[in-house]
Amino acid sequence: MDAATWGLIAATFVACFVEMVEATTIVMAMGYTRSWRSALTGVAAALALLAVVTSIAGYALERWFPEAALQLVIGGLLLIFGLQWLRKAILRSSGRKAIHDEDAIYREEVEAAEAAGQRTGRLDMFSFMVSFKGVFLEGMEVVFIVITFGLNADNVPAASVGALAAVVVVLGIAFAVRRPLSMIDENLLKYGVGLLLASFGTYWVVEGTGIFRAGRESLEWPGGDLALLVLLAAWFLLSRGLVAALRTSSTSTPAAAGPIEENA
Repeated sequence: MDAATWGLIAATFVACFVEMVEATTIVMAMGYTRSWRSALTGVAAALALLAVVTSIAGYALERWFPEAALQLVIGGLLLIFGLQWLRKAILRSSGRKAIHDEDAIYREEVEAAEAAGQRTGRLDMFSFMVSFKGVFLEGMEVVFIVITFGLNADNVPAASVGALAAVVVVLGIAFAVRRPLSMIDENLLKYGVGLLLASFGTYWVVEGTGIFRAGRESLEWPGGDLALLVLLAAWFLLSRGLVAALRTSSTSTPAAAGPIEENA
C-alpha cells in the first residue's frame, strides 16, 4: 500500500476510535448494571441498521453525484463537522468548556440504569434501547467518516479497514481493563480529529468548486496531496491562536463564567 492509503486508514482509525470509546462506555454501563444480553442485543441491532444505512448512502452518493459535486458536498459536510469538533477543542483547551470525562459519563449512565427500575422478561428494554441509541448515534458519525473519506479518496475498503481496526482495538482494551476507558486522552484525540476533518474538508471543498467551471472538472491543488499538510498546519496555528486569545480574555475578565459543563 502507498502512503496515501496508509494515511486514509490512519485518519479513519483515529476519527472512529473516538466515537467507539463513547459508545463502549454506554454499553459497559448497561451491561454491568442491568443485562449484558440485552445490551449486546441492542448493539447488534444498531450495527445491522448502520450496515444498511452505509450501503444505501454510499451507493446513492456515488451514483447520483459527479466527482466534483461529490467533493463539494462531502467536503462541506466534513468541514462543518471538523469546525464543530475544533470549536469544542478550543473551548476546552482555553478553559472555557469542561473537559470530557468518561468516568463521569459512566457514572451518569449507571445512575440512570439503577433508577429505571427492575427488568421484566428476558429482554431488558432499558438496556436494549440505551445501548441501541448510543451505538447507533455514535455509529452514524463513523458511517459518515468512512463514506466521506472513502468516496473522496476512491478507496472505501481502506476507510472501512481503518474503522474496523478502531472497533477491534477499543473493544480489546475495554475487555482487558473492564472499566471505562478514561485512561485514553479523548480530549487530545478529538482535537486531532477536528484538525483532520477541517483540513480534509477544506481540501475537498476547494477541489469541488470546479463543478462551477466549464467542463465541471475538479480543481487541482498546487503540490497535490502535500497541500493537506499545509492546511493541517494552518488550522493548527489558527486554533492555537484562538486558544491563546481566549485564555488572555479569560484572565482579563475575572468575573467571567466558569467552564461550560457538557459531556459531548
